[in-house]
Amino acid sequence: MPEPIKIEEVKERVILVGVSEQDGDDAEDSVAELAELVKTAGAVTVGTLIQKRELIHPGTYVGTGKVQEIADMIAELGATGIVCDDELSPAQLKNLEQMLDTKVMDRTLIILDIFAARATTSEGKIQVELAQLKYRLSRLTGLGRSMSRLGGGIGTRGPGEKKLEMDRRLIKDRIAQLNRELKEVRKHREITRAQREKKQIPVAAIVGYTNAGKSTLLNHLTGAGVLEEDKLFATLDPTTRVLELPGRQEILLTDTVGFIRKLPHHLIEAFKSTLEEAKYADYIVHVVDASNPQRDKQMHIVYDTLYQLDIREKTVITLFNKQDQVTDEEPIRDFKADYTLAVSAKKGTGLEELKELFCTLLRDNKILVERTISYQEAGILQQIRKSGELLEEEYRPEGIFIRAYVTPEIYGSL
Repeated sequence: MPEPIKIEEVKERVILVGVSEQDGDDAEDSVAELAELVKTAGAVTVGTLIQKRELIHPGTYVGTGKVQEIADMIAELGATGIVCDDELSPAQLKNLEQMLDTKVMDRTLIILDIFAARATTSEGKIQVELAQLKYRLSRLTGLGRSMSRLGGGIGTRGPGEKKLEMDRRLIKDRIAQLNRELKEVRKHREITRAQREKKQIPVAAIVGYTNAGKSTLLNHLTGAGVLEEDKLFATLDPTTRVLELPGRQEILLTDTVGFIRKLPHHLIEAFKSTLEEAKYADYIVHVVDASNPQRDKQMHIVYDTLYQLDIREKTVITLFNKQDQVTDEEPIRDFKADYTLAVSAKKGTGLEELKELFCTLLRDNKILVERTISYQEAGILQQIRKSGELLEEEYRPEGIFIRAYVTPEIYGSL
């Protein structure tokens, strides 16, 4: 009996290319992060090249001398393509492809590819496809290789340039359709948000750099069952779960997509409806990987992205996560946060303190009352349990004695 044929997926072998524009910039760290992105996308890094230049070359990204060096590296290392650490212009992409005769990719393309693989909900898929199409539309160039009139054989005859116009029109039509679908999703989100506001349940949005431990935190606090992986962008679609606090209080926790250096503009635009969960939240829970040497830079990127989304003047709780992996004793600070806690979402340490902090914050907006209500008014107890905190209740002959933190609305009815 013949042995079954094993079909192995051939991994792409890529060379990473970056440009350092000034001394002391984070080009090396950015390229190291690009290596993680490439690994997550399923390729293997076989070489790295970083050029020091005053400015990125407008035509070839790196200097022409370095292009030849890259060509030699491709031949020597058997690479199947290169990945540049910045978003390439259509001209840079075309020139590098022609000069190197290999597959040329950029950081944006890799991130979009990872997002496409990780999107599971219909909303996530719409947002990723929208970002991909906008990226491709700006890179449609006339008389490219796929529609060249030069050469002979099958596939070279026909309309040529008309195909480009056809592609452009089809992409624009598809973008318009996806925008309509996204508008419907946005309406649905607004209805859900309005229902939450009606129930007066406070919301905390979990934000942070990718792979900081946001999903692990949500799982440990609420048992959400969200995928946890030590990978960049392990989870993409937002998840909202109820966290029960002491005193029968409740708060909604919403996980959001992770941030990263040079997050593509198309993605920020496409994912605005998802990231708006943070915009309308009462509290921001900023998760930081305390074991990462780049934590300060990552915190800056998170805040910068929040400002781009016009998310300001929120109560920020910063959690210095992964305390079980911290090796240095250097103190970590976040001067932009209102509260900071040292936690380990995986081990569960520090999470009780987080719950206590939530309780304290929720009490700040409530009024402490001590009074006896008649048995005819007993229905108000349910309202207090739902949107307040009932500390004590005692049934007496003259009525029900309560001691509770209540919302201004309930206080008015009392």
